[in-house]
Amino acid sequence: MLRLPCLALLLLLATLMPALAQVRIKDIADVEGVRENQLIGYGLVVGLHNTGDSLNNAVFTKESLVGMLERLGVNTRDLEAKLQTKNIAAVMVTAELPAFARNGDRIDVAVSSLGDATDLTGGTLLVTPLLGADGQVYAVAQGAVATGAVAASGAAASVTRGVPTAGHIANGATVEKEVPFHLDRKRSLYLSLRNPDLTTAERIRAAIDHALGPIARVTDPRTVVLNLAGRNPISTLAIVEDLRIVPDDPAVVVIDEASGTVVMGANVRISTVAIAQGNLTVRVTETPEVSQPGPLAGGTTTTVPRTRIQVNDHRGNKLGIVRGTVTLRALVASLNALGIGPRDLITILQAIKAAGALQADLVVR
Repeated sequence: MLRLPCLALLLLLATLMPALAQVRIKDIADVEGVRENQLIGYGLVVGLHNTGDSLNNAVFTKESLVGMLERLGVNTRDLEAKLQTKNIAAVMVTAELPAFARNGDRIDVAVSSLGDATDLTGGTLLVTPLLGADGQVYAVAQGAVATGAVAASGAAASVTRGVPTAGHIANGATVEKEVPFHLDRKRSLYLSLRNPDLTTAERIRAAIDHALGPIARVTDPRTVVLNLAGRNPISTLAIVEDLRIVPDDPAVVVIDEASGTVVMGANVRISTVAIAQGNLTVRVTETPEVSQPGPLAGGTTTTVPRTRIQVNDHRGNKLGIVRGTVTLRALVASLNALGIGPRDLITILQAIKAAGALQADLVVR
């Protein structure tokens, strides 16, 4: 039977274990060389209901239409001036080719209007080759475009929800060429941290060496090298990806002034500092009153101005002292006790950083 002190210790450890926030290595690091590739192409969307490009303004759309018809055996070169359709739109087609994609695989594509088309809803993208950075064709896209937007208009008003000039085609492209990458022939693997940190990289190395022996080494805050020494790269990587570590969180405060959002890391600390927060608010309210003379007075009805002025200098707010080396929870509790809103909090954090009391990086966006 466990004694009471031992039982209390076990309960304490059980409560602390979730706070360790262990994560898998595969969630914080990538294998170098295993990546997506961006594809791009130029195409035409047809079947629009008078919402396509104006051929007089979008010259490239007219030239593309004429060229497409010529390839299909229809000669319209001599009648270019008479082409007035608005059911066609020139678009840019983009996609991401996943790692290890094979011939015949289907991938999603995004379609965006290039000319003055107003709505791509209901259109169909014609066969469009998708090129890589090397100019080679890696996929071919075609299909019905879905925008998810709603647009309605009348004689005096119109309403639009979403972006009708951009859409997507689920599984709209077929992979025609593979990107060669032979993971099973690698003699060494490079793990690239998504958030470079030397402490986290060292913890990854220690976890790998503990599980597989001394095969890992840290070359910089972003890279951990695995010397396979004849091991199977696939089975080794499967073991490494499932190992769990506790990543080190840097002390960072991120401020988005546009939305008034403030995000603080768990390791944010501040030195002892005094904070006073208060604003002078002056409110002027006009409530005019109507003065109505008596029936036999012979006067006229007039409007008498009535002005009410309120001044609030927040004298109830006092100077608060935030003790040094406080945790994130204590810092937030102290600032909330002063009745500080998000907008004022941004100003205060910037002032604390300027005073040298904020022991964290301040990122303002």
